[in-house]
Amino acid sequence: MSNPIGVLLVNLGTPASYEVADIRRYLNEFLSDPRVVELPKPLWQVILKCMVLPFRAPKLVEKYRAIWLKEGSPLLVYTRAQADGLAERLAANNVIVDMAMRYGEPDLEQKIIGLQHQGCERMLIVPMYPQYAASTTATLFDRVAQISRKMRNQPDYRFIKRYAEHPAYISCLQHKVERFWQDYGKPERLLLSFHGLPQRSVDLGDPYYDDCQKTAALLREVLREHGVPIEVSFQSQFGRAKWVGPATLKVLEAYPAQGVTRVDVMCPGFAADCLETLEEIRLGCASAFKTKGGQQFRYIPCLNDDGEWIEALAEIVKSRLESWD
Repeated sequence: MSNPIGVLLVNLGTPASYEVADIRRYLNEFLSDPRVVELPKPLWQVILKCMVLPFRAPKLVEKYRAIWLKEGSPLLVYTRAQADGLAERLAANNVIVDMAMRYGEPDLEQKIIGLQHQGCERMLIVPMYPQYAASTTATLFDRVAQISRKMRNQPDYRFIKRYAEHPAYISCLQHKVERFWQDYGKPERLLLSFHGLPQRSVDLGDPYYDDCQKTAALLREVLREHGVPIEVSFQSQFGRAKWVGPATLKVLEAYPAQGVTRVDVMCPGFAADCLETLEEIRLGCASAFKTKGGQQFRYIPCLNDDGEWIEALAEIVKSRLESWD
């Protein structure tokens, strides 16, 4: 039998706990990445160290505490469950499945080295971002290259760039929504909230915005028969730069005045629930919507560890493992 292939699921990252020190450590690593904040490094480091970290980290303590699971960070818990589920489904394919984070723990470099020690000379890197963006997918590829530069014997890599239009992914989103509506009834509007991106990044050629619109268009098509209007917005804006829009919070605050008082929100850009979905959307945006006169706000969870999603993920992964001699 040939050596096993390593399959490494990689998500963005999370603090080790909701303590200030851990949040500050995580934010420092994340926001120091030049692909995440595209400002001159000397200038940004002064702003980051003197203005962002001292004030931002303490403000996030209660936000993280509000969404923390007994097993730990939701992002970590669900990504680990996805890796475990994928390992079960690929048990007969001579692969070893593991997971890592781009920032924080589990450390990406240690996971790659660990797969090497288990005999994996071939590795498939699977970013858990359906839509491609330089600030997420590309920075992961950059980090893998940086790690590999130190190696005498480098692995043979393959990468999944995106799965924004993959039929199995779209089908999972469709069925997630349909099951939710079957159980709880339909809303007046379904809002698809994707993570935001500075407009400058799109202007310079980042395909993320188009990827999000393609996902939304396909989901509209498969849900058309339900007669629920589906709109797109973007969340998690940071700093003073212009971001792609419309902004999720502003859309939701405007709905009641437009006669939309019952809304469902889903975040198709996240494969696993995290701070941005659970605290920002499920809690923060829900409160803002109701303050403006909204009557019913429902958050449809991410795909997380849904069995259908794990099957779809296995399909996506197996298609990239084919003919790898």
